[in-house]
Amino acid sequence: MKKKILGFFTLLLFTFSTVSAQETVKVMFYNLLNYPLEDAVPNRINDLAYILNDYKPDLFLVCELNNISGAIDVFNTTKSAIHSNFEMATYVSNTSDDTFGDQNDLQNLLYYDSTKFTIQEEIIVPTYLRDFNVYHLQLNTVDQVTNPLELFVIVCHLKASSGTTNAQKRYEMVLDLEAYLDSLPSDTNVLLAGDFNVYTSSESAFETLLSENNNITFLDPPNRVGSWHNNSSYVDVFSQSTRTQTGMGGTTGGFDDRFDFILTSENMMNTANITYVPNSYQVYGNNGLVSCWNKSINSSDCETTGSQFSYTLRNHLHNFSDHLPVTLSLETDATFLSVEDFNISSSIISLETTIINHSLIVNVNTTTLQNERLNIYNSLGRNVKTFPLNADSKQYFNVSDLDSGLYFLSVTSMNTNPIKFIISN
Repeated sequence: MKKKILGFFTLLLFTFSTVSAQETVKVMFYNLLNYPLEDAVPNRINDLAYILNDYKPDLFLVCELNNISGAIDVFNTTKSAIHSNFEMATYVSNTSDDTFGDQNDLQNLLYYDSTKFTIQEEIIVPTYLRDFNVYHLQLNTVDQVTNPLELFVIVCHLKASSGTTNAQKRYEMVLDLEAYLDSLPSDTNVLLAGDFNVYTSSESAFETLLSENNNITFLDPPNRVGSWHNNSSYVDVFSQSTRTQTGMGGTTGGFDDRFDFILTSENMMNTANITYVPNSYQVYGNNGLVSCWNKSINSSDCETTGSQFSYTLRNHLHNFSDHLPVTLSLETDATFLSVEDFNISSSIISLETTIINHSLIVNVNTTTLQNERLNIYNSLGRNVKTFPLNADSKQYFNVSDLDSGLYFLSVTSMNTNPIKFIISN
């Protein structure tokens, strides 16, 4: 299943500017612990806001989102805690077990800095249990027309629990992904992030991902391959569990497992046009101390003099999820378009609010758009409504007949980035 974003989503900007010789992209993956249905900890979205503001990723990849309401909560949090230009990919409920099971309340999603990335395509790779969500991105660089720089970001959540049966299910899910990856050019830039739920690198699922026989071979950026489960030798890459206290939701076993990963395609380690920054891989909030083994992440045993991650941050992490986020950085010699160029349309036309019920309120800061057409597109790129603009500075449009979901707004005569909004009836 593919969702193509039409050509108008490609950003055609008036001016380009060269700022630096090298650009950096910060990536974070996070298991959100059944957000928002898991409510044992009140107002934990505030904990997420602190975490995001502390790291400020450019790409924020998540699993265990329950519903569109939670997706919008997180979307608004990225905009306030990281950058107002953050956008989210299309929210799609899990398709893999539509006829059985209870996995339709566990979704993956991507949030991204729209000044740096444009979504070209969204793809679902189904399995017997949960989807792999694939996001085909293009970097918004000054030479994007003549030399496009592309990145495939894949988010997943493999089958949980120990035992040979569950390990086999994880392996079968990975085989479904490999079948899709075989359709891509072998030099494609790919990130694979998720809660893998693997207990050791000898599991078939993990070995298959790293196999040199694949069309696209993945590598573990920190190169910490081994038998992780309850093994203090790997405490520096542990990501679960942040808690020993009961009654908060999630697992309470203390810090003893490496379940969360970001893998890169082999070429991204040194030969691609966007590459992994050496030594940038971190489990965010993990100070790498053996004394933290089987403790809660906000324990004094998880910090020492000079530790990078403070008690305040670790307490927010402890309260929000039983997993820690995983982060890394990428770099490219290409140059991003400047924020000023990217936002050139925002001074001309803007929305009163990006989450609406029945009425779309548009602020127009020029009279030159009078009699131009305002076009509304759905997430598949289809034009679903067109309205004429008048000379008023604030204009109202009835969209009560449109279904709930994600939409884009553009003006026929303006060659600028479309404005995203959500209808939530």
